[in-house]
Amino acid sequence: MSEFFLELFSEEIPAGLQKNLRERILDDFKNLFEKKLIKSKKNFSLSTPNRLVVIFEGLDKKIDIKSEEIRGPKTDASEPAIEGFIRSNRIEKKNLYKKKSEKGEFYFFKTKPKSLETHDLLKDFIPKILGNYKWKKSMKWGEFDLNWGRPLKSILSVFDKKIINFEFHHLVSSNSTFIDKDLEEKTKTFDNFKTYEKFFEKQGIFIDQNKRLKIINNSFSKILKKSKLRINDNSKLINEVVDLVDSPNILICNFDKNFLSIPKEILILTMETHQKYFPTFNSQNEITNEFLIVANRKDNKGFIKIGNERVVDARLNDAAFFWNKDKNRNLVKKVSDLKNMNFFKGLGTYFDKVQRMRKLGGIISDALLISKEKVELSASICKTDLTSELVGEFPELQGLMGGYFSAYQGFDKEISLAITEQYLPIGLNSRVPKRLYSFALSITDKIDTMTGFFGIEEKPTSSKDPFALRRIALGIIRTIIENKKDLKINDLLNYSSSLYEEQGFNLINKNLHLELYDFLKDRFIYYLKEKEIRHDIIEASISTLSLNKLYSTFEKARCLNKIINKKIGIDITSSYKRASNILASELKDNKIEIENTTDPGIFRSEFEKNLFKRITEIKKYYSTINNDENYEKSLFILAEAKKEVFEFFDNVKVNEENETLRKNRLELINMLCKTFQNFTNFQLLKASNE
Repeated sequence: MSEFFLELFSEEIPAGLQKNLRERILDDFKNLFEKKLIKSKKNFSLSTPNRLVVIFEGLDKKIDIKSEEIRGPKTDASEPAIEGFIRSNRIEKKNLYKKKSEKGEFYFFKTKPKSLETHDLLKDFIPKILGNYKWKKSMKWGEFDLNWGRPLKSILSVFDKKIINFEFHHLVSSNSTFIDKDLEEKTKTFDNFKTYEKFFEKQGIFIDQNKRLKIINNSFSKILKKSKLRINDNSKLINEVVDLVDSPNILICNFDKNFLSIPKEILILTMETHQKYFPTFNSQNEITNEFLIVANRKDNKGFIKIGNERVVDARLNDAAFFWNKDKNRNLVKKVSDLKNMNFFKGLGTYFDKVQRMRKLGGIISDALLISKEKVELSASICKTDLTSELVGEFPELQGLMGGYFSAYQGFDKEISLAITEQYLPIGLNSRVPKRLYSFALSITDKIDTMTGFFGIEEKPTSSKDPFALRRIALGIIRTIIENKKDLKINDLLNYSSSLYEEQGFNLINKNLHLELYDFLKDRFIYYLKEKEIRHDIIEASISTLSLNKLYSTFEKARCLNKIINKKIGIDITSSYKRASNILASELKDNKIEIENTTDPGIFRSEFEKNLFKRITEIKKYYSTINNDENYEKSLFILAEAKKEVFEFFDNVKVNEENETLRKNRLELINMLCKTFQNFTNFQLLKASNE
């Protein structure tokens, strides 16, 4: 059993690129060994910004390949086909033999058993694996033709403590690597990973990203416990920082307390996103002027701490300047500046957009029974922060800064919050706007955007969605459902398209409304799946989907999904299936036309009367409920009908010789099925025994 040890040493590669290579190259070697039936006891890949290591432990030195029977063309195939098979397998015609199978008679031959040196296999395949990797971003350097994330300087490649000799572009593999990333004349030879790892750890360099993560987390915990502070739970940032360093050292730094007067989001964005630092918060969840950094070496003289503090102060000084300048600019007067900002070619400017949003928001305000004036005002000024220098510098803060500006200038709190939350939700798991004015503005913005892009045929494809329209559609659906409020989406989409036309924009999509319906339906199905609704319940729910009833439809599906496998669910589906199956069979065999009329006067048995009474009670229930229907109660009422349904079928002959009686009983069964379908399309549900 032997070890395969590969190291790629390069100039510092960006964290994301190195991580992708680390994961992909390991998979490629795993696939190679699996294909060649080579097993390993342990395998892993590690990386620093400069080094990428692949390790396979417990590999066999030789691979025994057993004899294998290879099928060729049929015996009556053309001569060129037979000769081609012979050439491609490097055999002679005398090696072929005939063998019959179910599909006919074929030529076969047997391969010879052989042994393959693992060393030789790696020698051939390592350059191929390295050459096949596709970088998201790569570069060339000097006169070399190699594309790599950053200049590749050396390749250490060892199997069973022996060099695997190969060439990869201008590089020749060896058993040595540069041991100082800044002084490339210093090299050292290694014939196994254990010695290699111990050597670098003595230098304070940790090749294993998992060890670096542990060091960072432990250091964070000690510092934060001592200072009684906390940091955001930002695993993405921590994992990114792990891949930015090889010798992690945690430092606590400070910035000028005066900067605490600017919105905390600016501070957090500057530190986390722009600088990869960790802002701290006190026990009252207030941001402090202390922050943590992960340096890549010890700071014996304090220069690293001072340098990073200066960088943050400079960034925050710019942010404070923009904040103090922008916050005093009258938002109402800034609306006209939106005329100089294009929304999208063919859809006008942001000024055009907010005018459409103002009118569309007014319609939504009526539906939500909230102030039309507030909604229209919030729509008018909601995009003005895009003209600010602060959002120009920090585009991630659009909307949020608009909320701050409006609050500072004394606008109603509900308007400021609506502007802040207008872009929510931004994903499947992000929060949705819950306040009514935020709800109205968010829906207004999304409907206008989605209608416009579909109108000019800028729709998502199977592989691309450059304008995040899927996210926008899902945002509409989530906002409606999680606020438990149905909206007349069909009317809003129609009105939205008419607003574009009023402004003189040509929406060239002739199937606009149909495509918008299908698109939202598709996103609704996706949402139901994410909520783990059973497939057949989804099919039943969307069979007659109205966009005006998204919340109602979801709630019905959720409640049905909850009880479908319980007794109540089984009672409902068994009652419906028994009735619908008999009805379908009788109508098919007897070719009777149903007129949707049942005459109680010709009932011959108590079972007919009892079923009719039960159906009448259910219909009365449905006629009295309003938009606040209790769907669990509705299902319970449907389940209660099982007694009358089964007694009817057990005791009443449906296929009565008397045509009048037969038709009336079928009318009764049809009445039952339609009553059940007031809840959902039970025809598409699977019974418990299906």
